[in-house]
Amino acid sequence: MSALLQMDNAGMKRGIVIKDDWPGYSLDLFTYPEHYHDDIESVYIPHGVIMNRTERLAHYIMDDFRDDNIMVLCVLKGGYKFCADLVEFIKILGRNSNKYLETRVEFIRLKSYLNDQSTEDLHIIGCRDLSFLRGKSVLIVEAIVDTGKTMKALLKHVETFEPKMVKVAGLLVKRLPNMAESLTDYVGFEIPNRFVVGYALDYNEYFRDLNHICVLSRTGKMKYKI
Repeated sequence: MSALLQMDNAGMKRGIVIKDDWPGYSLDLFTYPEHYHDDIESVYIPHGVIMNRTERLAHYIMDDFRDDNIMVLCVLKGGYKFCADLVEFIKILGRNSNKYLETRVEFIRLKSYLNDQSTEDLHIIGCRDLSFLRGKSVLIVEAIVDTGKTMKALLKHVETFEPKMVKVAGLLVKRLPNMAESLTDYVGFEIPNRFVVGYALDYNEYFRDLNHICVLSRTGKMKYKI
């Protein structure tokens, strides 16, 4: 994988850049739910690589957040695995150092996709009153940021509750003409504009149970299209 990945020159926090021509790994090299065999093309980012990069992001967050506590706002549903693993790494690092960040996790659910296309409509489902963020150091945790429309709307909503500080951790940022990289303070991977699933990322609620991040096949898109 190293031949197809490069570190972003803008800094380590900006993420590992996956090149446009990276096809992913053969499915034969990894284990995955067999019922998805025809529905995914390749393993794009293996689970072990995701975990190692997530641990590195936890280091950056520990260095940047000077308070003794952090309010983590997890964007559901796609962000729940990334958030759980990121918070766990923060806790482990704290136990092994003289700096411990107390983490409180709250959840917000957004919906802006139909099939594999981002729509203009953003729906905040569930908790709209985020007054508990007032005066707090906030970390928004999102699985994937593409056009940035959803994240911009969420940041605008969060800012109305007057938090002390807001930073964004995104596992994936898509490389688009007007990419939303500047919205994300901690990036796991910068990827081409490909539709990926797994590690809680879904296609119409399917594929969240994949441990790896995978490329969805044409067969998979048609089978689960609504």
